Formats: sequence, structure tokens, C-alpha cells
Amino acid sequence: MLLYQLPDDILYLVLYYLDCKSLSRLSQVCKKIHTFVNRDAVWRSIARECINTGMTRQGTDMYPQIPLKDRVRVSQNWRRGHHRKEVLLKWKTNLLPWIQLDRDVLYLSQAADIGAYHLRVEGGRIRRPAAVYSGHREDVCRFVLTDTHLISAGGDGKIIAHHRWGRQWVEFSGHGQEVNCVDSQGGVIVSGSRDRTARVWTLSSEQLGGCLYTIPMLDRVWSVAISPSQSSFVTGTACCENPTPLRIWDTERGQLVTCLGGQFRHGAGVLDVAYESPALLLSCGHDTYIRYWDLRTSTRSCVMQWEEPHDCALYCIQSDGNHMIASGSSYYGVVRLWDKRHTRCLQSFQLSPSTSSPVYCLRFNTSHLYTALATALFALDFRGHVTKVRR
Repeated sequence: MLLYQLPDDILYLVLYYLDCKSLSRLSQVCKKIHTFVNRDAVWRSIARECINTGMTRQGTDMYPQIPLKDRVRVSQNWRRGHHRKEVLLKWKTNLLPWIQLDRDVLYLSQAADIGAYHLRVEGGRIRRPAAVYSGHREDVCRFVLTDTHLISAGGDGKIIAHHRWGRQWVEFSGHGQEVNCVDSQGGVIVSGSRDRTARVWTLSSEQLGGCLYTIPMLDRVWSVAISPSQSSFVTGTACCENPTPLRIWDTERGQLVTCLGGQFRHGAGVLDVAYESPALLLSCGHDTYIRYWDLRTSTRSCVMQWEEPHDCALYCIQSDGNHMIASGSSYYGVVRLWDKRHTRCLQSFQLSPSTSSPVYCLRFNTSHLYTALATALFALDFRGHVTKVRR
């Protein structure tokens, strides 16, 4: 019996024991084998072990429309640092921009406005935004996307919820100083401010614009994130008056659930936090460490940590939900890629060697990494320079 005449379940079992290189060679045997080897089911176990293929730790596929074989191939470029750098947009005034990515639309804050830009498949500079979201009297500090709203926090102490598909918007007032951070899920908004408070708001039609409660924080609140379970949220503060900057709160009642870690050193503020799952959480900040917390095991200490090798503050992080973390440093536009299975940095990219701008925000998909610096928006394209797939 020929190989391609085997039942599918037996053939899947045989191919399970082959590595990337062997599968690629096997696909050249004949058209029938080539068609079978290109199936996502053949590459699924390999993709889970690669970085940034869209396969999460829980087994969810974030990009089912892209063949897994192609994503595994591009993953090798991420690991080896093979990319093409582009400057998508420049501006003259130093800003603190923030970005969000929704499929082929990139949202970028510039001063008091947020523009929605359609990204080109072939790459190249972006021009005029397809939509502009305004309303703040001072610069936008952060913003977040939901399925229905774009919610922005500004230096004017306001939070504005824009309807993404219309011109309606609602203003939330209550913070006395600039709102540094915001997150939203399930019709709830959490914000943190320089006025040393965190506030929880509702998007429900019955209480639209209403503040549910205010939490005194003692320190400036730099970062917030709502758990995927929506039952709790985490705050990251400046760590000046309170030595426990990372704290988890009950969303419904606003009560403290737990503090993460022991006492941090003075000034080791947490600048960004991100959930991977209800139990897994990443944090970074002024103390130059990325910390990985597993709430199922312990809240006293993180399960893993990685130190920025040049002793720079870390402004932002993002995870692929599996093995890879990307971090943005405070000097010279340096982005680093980390593999959680290793202690050292996997790759680093210096986007702006001539200026000392931090990487204020970064976002990525399986093929591109987008970064916002003080005067420019960069894109690293990992689709090109395709290398042979290896183990």
C-alpha cells in the first residue's frame, strides 16, 4: 500500500512524528501528498511550538483564515529577525502616541485626535485616515477598542466613548487630572488617573456615563487591565507611596482581592499590564523587568521574569498568547522579542538610533510588528526574506 492510500487518521499519526523540514520535503513527493500535507491539522502541533503563529496556549486559533503552514514559515523569520522596516507615518511635534490594531485597520492617536488608517497589503506609507475620533481638549493618553466602541482617555481628565460605526459619543467626567490608562470589557470601563484614583464606569443604556465607584490608590495609576473573565481587574501604580503597585480588584464591588508580589523598590512603577487568560498576567515598568504571574499558583511571586539587558524602563508589552512576548524600551526605539522558554532576549530591533524616543506602544499580528515612537510610526514586515523551514 502506498503512503497516500493509508486512511487519513493513520496518515495523520505518521506525519505527527515528522518535523518541519521533513514535512516540506514530503509535500514534494506527489500532488496528493502535497495537498494532504498542506492541511492545517498536519501543522497544528508544530505551530503550537513556534512563536507567533496565532495558536494560543489554550489552543485557540486567532487567524484561521491564514494557512498554518504559511504561519509556521513566517514564524522562522520572527525567530531569526528577518524583516523589512518601513516608516508608515511621520509628524513634526513630539507626541506620546498610542495604537490599536483591528485586522487591517490601525488606530493611532496624535495629540487630541485618533485616526483610523487602512493598512495596505503591499505595505508602504499610510495617508489620510478613513475616520477621525475627536472630542478631547488635550492629548489622548490611551485608548482601547471594543466590538462597538472606541474609548479614549485624555489629559483633560475626560473619558470619551465613541461609537465605532457612527458619530455618537458619550463623555465621562470625574477625574480631576489626566487619565493615564483605560480598559473596557463587557460594558464596563476601568480608568486610572494622575489624581491617584481608579474609577469604574458603565456603558449600559440605563446608566450611560455613570461612575459606579471610585477607588483611592495613594499613587498615580499608570496602567489598568480587565481580566478576560470580567470579574476582576488589575491596576499598576507609580510605586512611590505604596510599595505594592500591582493590585487586583473585584469588578462588581471595587474591593481589593490581592496584591501581586512583595514590596517593590521605590519608583518601580508598572507602566503596562496585559492578561493572557483569567489566571495569567504580564507586567512591565520602570524596574526594567517583565514579570509573568500565574494567579493559580501564587500571588506572592511571579513564575517567570525577564530583565531588559540595557537597564531601560519598559513602556509596553504584548504577548502572542503562547510563547512570544514583545516589549518596547524607553531609549532609542528598541523593541525586543522574548521566548518564554528562554531567559535571554530572542531578537532586538533598534528602530530609531538617532533619537532617544521610547517605544510608547506596539502591536503585532502574525506578519507585522507596528510601533509608535515620539515622531513616527514604524512597521516591521516579517513576510519577506522567507527562509527554509527548520526545526
